[in-house]
Amino acid sequence: MANIHIQVLTEREIQSIRDGSILILRDTGIMVHHDKVLKLLEEGGAKVDQDSKIARLSEQLVMDSVARAGKRYILHGRNAERTARFGYGDFVLMSSPGQFGWIDSQTSRLRPATIQDARDAIRLGDALANINIVGSMAQPEEIPATYRDVFLTGELLKGTSKPTRCWVCNGQTARYVLQIYRTIAGGDAALRAHPMVEAFLEPISPLQLPKDGLDILMEFVRAGQPVSIGPMAMTSATAPATLAGTLAQENAEILAGVVVTQLLSPGTPVTYGGIPHIMDPRTSICSFGSPEQALMAVAMVQIARSYGFPVYINVGLTDAKVPDAQAGIEKAGTMVLGALAGADTFGHCGICGTDHAASLTWLYIDNELVNYVKRIVRGFEVDADTLATKVVDMVGPGGNYLAEEHTVKHFRRELWLPGPAWTRQSWELWQSDGRSSMADRALDEVNRILATHKPEPMDEALAQEVDRIVECAKRQIE
Repeated sequence: MANIHIQVLTEREIQSIRDGSILILRDTGIMVHHDKVLKLLEEGGAKVDQDSKIARLSEQLVMDSVARAGKRYILHGRNAERTARFGYGDFVLMSSPGQFGWIDSQTSRLRPATIQDARDAIRLGDALANINIVGSMAQPEEIPATYRDVFLTGELLKGTSKPTRCWVCNGQTARYVLQIYRTIAGGDAALRAHPMVEAFLEPISPLQLPKDGLDILMEFVRAGQPVSIGPMAMTSATAPATLAGTLAQENAEILAGVVVTQLLSPGTPVTYGGIPHIMDPRTSICSFGSPEQALMAVAMVQIARSYGFPVYINVGLTDAKVPDAQAGIEKAGTMVLGALAGADTFGHCGICGTDHAASLTWLYIDNELVNYVKRIVRGFEVDADTLATKVVDMVGPGGNYLAEEHTVKHFRRELWLPGPAWTRQSWELWQSDGRSSMADRALDEVNRILATHKPEPMDEALAQEVDRIVECAKRQIE
């Protein structure tokens, strides 16, 4: 079969949104809270008002930057064979880089996250087959915020050999974070040759580039690492009340980040983070699971692809607080559409509600959701062998296909077989097994993995050097 390819915008509509973004950047401009970046933009041809800190970007400057940007890259884990590829058509998933709240696995209560939560999340992320990039999921209160990202980077690299990510706080901590990655990679040149981590720049809607984010960007770009740019424009709050208007502003904010990145270091690879949301008009809370989320995500994939970028969208998320019917509808509905649109990577796994907390049970369920979605995306083949007319003729009316060689040849690839968190039992067998829910079965699997999984250990001397860098950051960061 031809690849399934979902679209919500025509080519003309994509161009209209692109044109709208150019008008926004040319006429309204972007507020840049960073004097060095403002100067860089001015030297690059932007019209800069130093008093208002607004830079107005011409279409030529924008499109030249888009043309210069790298469009594919590979992130490497501590184990060189464990990678995450962007721009290659892969299906890349990341567990959350960190939430302040935590859903306790035993009590299901919301509480502050702890160091042990982070370590458990890293071990679980290391074990789950669909998690390509491991995040700490937790922002533990025991560690001061001044160097928490440095501490978590150390825990990540000691706890998994996959690629990793945590939220970097500012330019000062970014230097220590990068020092850890250089140590693991084998030096500056090795890290440049085999990038291990992305910078994440989040423009603040509407139309602002924040100082800390730009400081982090500058450190990572200098280190030769790729960049992901993802504003969270919110329809009717920090973006216009129309989806088209939100997309035009979101695209403008991303393009402004691309310009800065390419002025800093031409050719730096970029992932286009099209992650707008809506504000629920009744609660004034950002929604992660709305139908508009799916529509905008598909549109963002189309817009990103029109520039040639790999793309990150926020789908597979939910506003629900427990794994219930609402969660299933919102997660599966948005994830399927985003995957069929052809995105490279998707909303962070393991999040409960609208960034309310993280949960190991949610992370396991998200891993299972992706197994299901990957089967849909793969589709099926139609040819002489799969049509099976000769087999039908041999079996004939009233027969069965269980013992046929054709069945043995095809069923494992053709049919998706669910894991232990799913049920396809009879009612009687399900009842005799304790009438468990998917959440119950997922928690059982989480507990089994945490009790048995052993991540690939780090060399002891290397681990001690990582700990030394973390301790140095603890002493020296104000």
